[in-house]
Amino acid sequence: MTQKTSAWPLALSYTALIVYASLYPFSDWRDQGIVPWFYLTAPLPKYWTWFDLVCNVLGYAPLGFLYALSSLRSGGPRRSAHAVLLASTACGLLSFAMETLQSYLPVRVPSNVDLTLNLLGGWLGAVTAFSLEKLGAIDHWSRIRAHWFVDDARGALVLLALWPVALLFPTPVPLGLGQVMERLEAALGDALQGTPFLAWLPVREVELQPLLPSEGLLCAMLGVLIPCLLGYCIMHSKTRRALFLIATIAVGICATALSDALSYGPSHAWGWFSLPVQVGLGVAFPVGLALLAMPRRACAALLLVALAVQLGVLNQAPASAYFSQTLQTWEQGRFIRFHGVIQWMGWLWPYVTLVYVLVRVSRREPGT
Repeated sequence: MTQKTSAWPLALSYTALIVYASLYPFSDWRDQGIVPWFYLTAPLPKYWTWFDLVCNVLGYAPLGFLYALSSLRSGGPRRSAHAVLLASTACGLLSFAMETLQSYLPVRVPSNVDLTLNLLGGWLGAVTAFSLEKLGAIDHWSRIRAHWFVDDARGALVLLALWPVALLFPTPVPLGLGQVMERLEAALGDALQGTPFLAWLPVREVELQPLLPSEGLLCAMLGVLIPCLLGYCIMHSKTRRALFLIATIAVGICATALSDALSYGPSHAWGWFSLPVQVGLGVAFPVGLALLAMPRRACAALLLVALAVQLGVLNQAPASAYFSQTLQTWEQGRFIRFHGVIQWMGWLWPYVTLVYVLVRVSRREPGT
């Protein structure tokens, strides 16, 4: 019997992210004049780091987990019995395709070691999903999900699962996802350079100004209230909403601290926790408590307002020069594999959430 599960949309999203991470930056493709799978029989690399080894395993482990879980939850008995084999094979084929395509990219180096580690990671993830299913943990989670959330909660759960990942990419304003206007204008200007369409671009009369402390406070507050309101849209119980509020604030703080630790070093993990951010998070908690009893449809409407306000404030501010230097650590350093993936998630998460909530509000839902 097929069951509703968030595993499939998560698996498809993660597959797209793997493809993006593997083929980034998608430029200067060239044919080396050799078969693209030459790396299969190439000698083992002389230079490697534990960081690369661990990342290759951990990068595919969630994918194997989601593939296996999707098979276990939505397939018949015959398909479920081979979930580990199917998931491992899918991860291996995807990794083989990505490594082979990297043969055409000058900044990427295909490797048989990467292929092996990716396959190992996918297998470990699939075995983990299979083991949890046999132990009853997946059924237990399904019961918890049915008890905590409304039936049609898959889209919101996927967005909530991706939110802390999006926060890992450094943002100019703590917890401020979706600041794209400055880069979008620069990208359009570069793309239209030398064409008559360049004159069509609107010219700013006033330069972007840095955010005031009060605006940073507002963005920090809305940065945690937005995922809280998204959770409220798929939850009824005030008690569960209160627990979700606490968990969301804690996850947002931890993800932002981890982002700064990766970008600037562990000693600077709390450099972002300025007074405006502290006040913003402090205000977010009582505001979230005050909204516990709000109907789900009203939460969705308020969420749209919160998204519009935060995106409006963020996109009227420029990125600092110091922040631009931070991006180079991700774009040119050892985070290059994750730069494109997490950056796009940080850019698009608020806009995808906006579209999702608009679609949800446009439907008639009983009990809202």
